[in-house]
Amino acid sequence: MRNSRPALYSRDRPAHPTLPEDRPREGKPKAPVKHRSPWLVAAFVIGVIVLIVVGIALFP
Repeated sequence: MRNSRPALYSRDRPAHPTLPEDRPREGKPKAPVKHRSPWLVAAFVIGVIVLIVVGIALFP
C-alpha cells in the first residue's frame, strides 16, 4: 500500500532545486598564492626555541 501523504518538504521545494556551485571545479585561482620565505619560518622556529631555552635557564 502506498503512502498517501506527500514526502516531507515536497511542497516547499522549488521546481528546479539545484543550486549553482559557489566554487566551480574548473575555476582557476585569480593569482598564485605567495608563500612565506623559508628563512622567515626558520627564524621564527629558532626564535621560539631560544625563548624556551632562555626561559628554562632563567627559571630552573
